[in-house]
Amino acid sequence: MIQLYHVYKYYHQVPALLDINLRIFKGDLAFVTGASGAGKSTLLKLLYLAERCSRGKIVLAGRELEQLGSVQTAQLRRSIGVVFQDFKLIPYKTVFENVAIALEVVGASGTLIERKVGELLRALGLFHKRSTLPPALAGGEQQRVAIARALVNDPAILLADEPTGNLDHGLSTDIFQLFRDANNRGTTVVVATHDETLMEHHGTANIHLDKGRIARC
Repeated sequence: MIQLYHVYKYYHQVPALLDINLRIFKGDLAFVTGASGAGKSTLLKLLYLAERCSRGKIVLAGRELEQLGSVQTAQLRRSIGVVFQDFKLIPYKTVFENVAIALEVVGASGTLIERKVGELLRALGLFHKRSTLPPALAGGEQQRVAIARALVNDPAILLADEPTGNLDHGLSTDIFQLFRDANNRGTTVVVATHDETLMEHHGTANIHLDKGRIARC
């Protein structure tokens, strides 16, 4: 499902990732751990095509990312759900509208959008906030909206960057149950996190980064 071959990433000649060789199989629930600055977020950015690697090859769902044009890139992104560390919610759209976007871009019917968005908002304790704009939400609520948006179209791949950073332990457990449920339905899940205790209970594959290199896998 996800393969990296000798991948390097530099920012202004400063290395962020160094010689990454990695394989994550279809149906895995993989955790990427490491200290701040280890390269976790950079790795996820390469996987959801926000950035390109400086050297090496990345294959996602059988497609080599470096060979994709803009149209193919947009098509591939539709099969990837992403929980961004800074949420990236649209401030002038309601909670419901922010989550619904992921279904609208794939042409889902209004009935399906109403049902699926409503179900997820209820599961995340946000249904009563469905008409609220993101700036009026607390940080943890915004994070849950971002998670709902990533999950709503049952993506083939789910990438989550510190998805429980603003959540208490009880809600973190509920969120990871949603990730587990998605994984059980066939979604390949990759989670970047500082919290190594989470992977002890949830993960099937664990990757630890240290200063841009894989320290253990």
